[in-house]
Amino acid sequence: MMNVSRPSVRPVIAVPVGPTGGANDRPPVRMKDVQGMPGTTAGLILRLSQFVPALISLSVMLTTPDFHSSTAFRGMVFAVGLQSLWSLCLFIIDAYALLVGRSLRNHLVVRCFTVGDGITCILTFAAASASAGITVLFKDLAKCDVKHCTRFETATAISFISWFAVFPSFFLNLWSLATL
Repeated sequence: MMNVSRPSVRPVIAVPVGPTGGANDRPPVRMKDVQGMPGTTAGLILRLSQFVPALISLSVMLTTPDFHSSTAFRGMVFAVGLQSLWSLCLFIIDAYALLVGRSLRNHLVVRCFTVGDGITCILTFAAASASAGITVLFKDLAKCDVKHCTRFETATAISFISWFAVFPSFFLNLWSLATL
């Protein structure tokens, strides 16, 4: 028979810790809420600054009669539509948390915010970049008299503005997730 070590479980006796009458009796210190994170006033303003440009970009694209002529424009309508819904929902959650004085520094909540912000950040940037490329192509092919290039340019620029507001939110949520 081979000499093989077998696992063994040995109970560990915990030493009871009593009050020491000093600095060790205090609860552990948590990191303060950095402005811009969920549940803060700056976070609420950041959500509003994401929602408004996404909604404007969506409105401009939907009122353009031939936005469905390109897959990139349809993708941008989807991306900014998702961005506006996501930002509106989180704006409402942030406003509620501020009104009732509740902290949103729960690990699961921050993880959900981070994943959602990451997805919408990537989608908005990719869709705005693709739409910008198609708009430049239309201008180079001299199809701007047929197409509504100024409306497409406006919607694309505003969706980039929305992305500029989403990225800091994603970064702060990712940082908050790492510090929890």
